Amino acid sequence: MFLYLLIFMAYHSSRWLPRSQRLKFQIVNAVFTALVLVPQFYVMGRPKSSRYCRQPLLNNLTASIALSFIASGFAVIFTLIDPVPQSLWASYHVFGLLTCGQGLCTAILTLTAAACAKTTPELYYMSLALTIASIFSTGKFVIRFFMVRGGRWLTNRPPVTDQS
Repeated sequence: MFLYLLIFMAYHSSRWLPRSQRLKFQIVNAVFTALVLVPQFYVMGRPKSSRYCRQPLLNNLTASIALSFIASGFAVIFTLIDPVPQSLWASYHVFGLLTCGQGLCTAILTLTAAACAKTTPELYYMSLALTIASIFSTGKFVIRFFMVRGGRWLTNRPPVTDQS
């Protein structure tokens, strides 16, 4: 859900800018993409990351990198296209389900890989950071979803009239 949240933030942040200046926003997108991808590539390139670990943390990191590239593509497309087609929104939400599943897998693998902290420390701590980011963003999304839905439900209720 962390990558889903980043795309969401990029989309809504770009809407504050006029259309003529949204191309400049791509520099900000590139910086955020680098902030997400560079640490993952660094950990993957470390010699200790290829050591034996009972849990497939390296495979999970590879999936995270692939999803990060897809997220950067969504962020670029969403900030440049106005209005965004409905089919693209649908694929974005499917991507959100994929990132939610990947975040859940990351959390489970990290929680069951305490021994990997000794054999592959960088990989373990990157997985731990991705787990924390996923839990935080999922919590933020759930709270936001229910607050927005609850607020809409309260404002769309028919007014109570006195029938006496």
